[in-house]
Order: sequence, then C-alpha cells, then structure tokens
Amino acid sequence: MSFKKYSRIVRLLLLLILAVSCQSKKETKKGIVVNTNEKPNIVLIIADDVSWNDIGAYGHPNIQTPNLDELAEDGMRFNQAFLTTSSCSPSRTSIISGLYPHNTDAEQLSWPLPEDKKTFVQQLKNAGYWTGLAGKYHMGDPVRDDFDVLLEMQWEDAPIGLDRRLTGDGSGCDEWIKLLKNRPKGKPFFTWLASFDAHRPFYENISDEPYGLEDAVIPPYMPKTASVKKDFALYYDEISRMDRYIGEVVAELDAQGVTDNTLILFISDNGRAFPRDKTTLYDGGIKTPWIVKWPAMVMPGSVNNNLVSSVDIASTLMSVAGLKPLEVFDGEDISSLLMGDIREIHNEIYAEDHFHDFEDYTRAVRTHKFKYIKNYYPDLPNTPSADVLRDRAWKSMVKENKAGTLNEAQKRCFEVPRPEEELFDVVADPYELNNLAQNKEYTNVLNYMRVRLNTIREITKDYMPTVRMPDDFFRGTGLPTKYRIRPRPSKAVYMKARKEGKVLINPDFKG
Repeated sequence: MSFKKYSRIVRLLLLLILAVSCQSKKETKKGIVVNTNEKPNIVLIIADDVSWNDIGAYGHPNIQTPNLDELAEDGMRFNQAFLTTSSCSPSRTSIISGLYPHNTDAEQLSWPLPEDKKTFVQQLKNAGYWTGLAGKYHMGDPVRDDFDVLLEMQWEDAPIGLDRRLTGDGSGCDEWIKLLKNRPKGKPFFTWLASFDAHRPFYENISDEPYGLEDAVIPPYMPKTASVKKDFALYYDEISRMDRYIGEVVAELDAQGVTDNTLILFISDNGRAFPRDKTTLYDGGIKTPWIVKWPAMVMPGSVNNNLVSSVDIASTLMSVAGLKPLEVFDGEDISSLLMGDIREIHNEIYAEDHFHDFEDYTRAVRTHKFKYIKNYYPDLPNTPSADVLRDRAWKSMVKENKAGTLNEAQKRCFEVPRPEEELFDVVADPYELNNLAQNKEYTNVLNYMRVRLNTIREITKDYMPTVRMPDDFFRGTGLPTKYRIRPRPSKAVYMKARKEGKVLINPDFKG
C-alpha cells in the first residue's frame, strides 16, 4: 500500500470516528438544530487576482472587507494556504481536477481542461448534488457539462486588454444571487461563484467611496510613486466591491435557512496583478486567503497555521460530501483540519509557473521556514503579465528604472539573466528580498531544498518540456505578437503542430 493511500485511510477513519461521536442532531452556536447526517451544501467563492494580505481579516490596515472579516470570525482562517500556480486558468483547472497543473494538460494560460480529466464537481453531480457556476469560467468547453447551470460572465478578450463590462457592472458577481435563488430545493447543492474582481483593467468610478493614494500599502519590491499608489487604490475598490457581493451571498443563505449546514470556502486564483506578484512563485503570487465557514462543524474564530494547497480542495470537498476522493487526485483530504485536527498533513507545498502571455518554466517548494525557487529558463526576465505591462504601475517602474531610482529588489523584474536558484527564509524575510542561494551559511539548506524539489518532480512526473512556446505579447510594450490566438487551441493541438514542424500563428494578425 502506498503512503498516500495509507494517509487517506487514516484520515477517513478519523472522520468516521468524529461522525459517530457526534449526535445526528447538533445545536449550533445560534441555537439552531441541524441534522448533521444530511449532506452539506458547498459554496466555493473564488476571487480573481487578489493577494492573501489584501483582506482585512489578514491584517490589511486600510481595505474595507467587513463581510470577509465576518466570515473569518464565524469560521476558520488558514494562514499558510497556497496555490499550485499563479496564473488564472491553470489555477482553476488545477482546483477543479485535483491535479498539479503539469498533470492537467491545461498548464498554460487558456488551455482547456481535456475531456478525459475527472473533476470533483462531476463527482458531486453524479452523487446527487445540484451544481451551478456563476461569474468567471475560464476552464474550457469539456468542463461545462459538470454544471447543471452555468451563468458565465460575458467578457471580450481583446488583444490590447479585456473589456469585462459586457455583463452587469463587470464584477463577475452579478448573477451569484440569481443562481442561489433558482436552485432546486430539496437536494444538496454546490456552487462555484467566481468573481472577476480584481482582474485588470481597473476601472475608475466603481465605488461611491473610492480609496485614495494615502490608503495604498506598497510592498518594498515596488516604488511608492503616485502611479503605483493609484493602481493599488483602484485595485482596493474592486476588492471591496467583491466583498459586498459576498455579504449578499451570506445573507441569501441565511434567508433560505441553509446556513448552518452549508460550507463556504473563500480563496483567490492567484495573487494581485502587479509586478513580482501574479505569474511568479513568490508568496505575492501563490499565497492565498483561505477562509472556511461551516457552522455545523467548524469552530467560529478558529485559526489554522498548517500548510495547505489548492490541489487539496477536490479531495477535501468530496470527503465533506461523504464521497471517497479519486485516486487520480494529486492532493490530500484536509477535511479533518476543519474539525480541529492539528496534525500536519503537509510539511511542504509545491508550485509551478508556466506560459502566461510570456514563456516561462519555474518551480518552487516551500516549507514553513524556507522557499526554494528553480528558474529553468533564467535567460528570460520575470516579466509581469501583459495587462500589467500596459497599466500605471509598470509604466511608472519602467520610468523609474531608466532614471536609476529603483532599488535592487525593485529592479529584479528587469533582470536578465535572472538567478537559476533562489532561496529565502520566509520567516525572517517575508517579502523574499534576500536571496540566500549563494550564501555559504545556507549550503546545507540549499542542498536539502534541491532534493525536496527533485523528489516532488519525480513523484508527480513533472518533466521539462521539449520545446519552448513563443510569447503572445512583446515584452516591451504588452502588444500582441502573431502567435496570440483566441480562443487558444488546446495543448494537444499545439503539440501536434510541433511534431509536424509547425508553429501556430494568428491568421488575422495585423502587426
């Protein structure tokens, strides 16, 4: 028996013991009696491009997120939660499939999840759950049938920037309540509520109480210019708008009388869309807010400091629903943590970066104390996503870089070549500014982290690609190249073309 199978059996037995020890009817903190033998409802809320520390519950001093803060007060806040990647669609397909991106065959931006990949939503649906999605989708056509109802936000993926105001206010949250109201009654439900906030471009005048430059909290790897602060203020506006919709979701569940046996999980797909955050494997890209409210089972005001990964969500939600997680899943069932288990399930997390607008191939392993990053293409700079290149913060950084006013940390997005290896003490250096890979005092740590990374790669069958992909945009301007095709063909189509000695290009390109 493999260690993974053994671990799953142990956790399943623990859950059975907990279930038997509980009465079939439980009085919650509100005094409401809940039949805990009923299958719980599950509401998954996914923010878009929101960093973990840009939520009030995680200590941000200025952002107003009263509903998320209350969600944390009523449930459990995870402080060491991570994503498998810091790129939009690969993160989502990894979550729904329970696989690391390299095993999804959808590891690059806008590659659809293939038909042969199983999802936890499909398993819930087969087990009698009603399943619905409202908001941002971005996972490819084969996944659509996993949802009984799919209210996909309409948006235009234009070559020089998205326009997401084609549906409602552009938040992606407009139809969340509609989905919940129209669900069939009398059966358990699962909803995937996906915000488009706070994805670029940022729009002005979306708030009656907009944030000002004085509210911006700028990490040290970005300069504190007026343009950078303005970008952050607009980003904050979108987070607060999303928070308002989350409050409406909680209120609707209350109105329907299903709150106590409904599990709400709030996460983000990746970190904020700023330089050195999104599309990187620093914590600004892969660390996520992770809040769980489930009054029937989760102790209010609880905090968990265990390492958890988004690859665990599929196994965990299936287990919560009384189903056995699929053997093909890469993640672990961490549902015992929700019931107060303090044992460590992970002693490390693994994350990866692939093509997102620009080619890249980077891997990271992170423990509670150290982060090791391996840049397999060090000849390529750590260029932010194309939408970042076209906006205020990056343009300001380019100007400051030319003027010679950026410090060493702020210049690293322009660095060519970049280091092949990066090692950080994330406790002493949470912003990952001091690369210890060349520090002889950390030679043993470096070697140990190398071994851990190589071991994970071998176990999960993570292999180097045989070819590189051409960039979809010019790294200097953020304007499209002839290789940008939308909708983007699947991995199978790209690989077939490469085997035939072809490179796919946009036949309508006029550069």
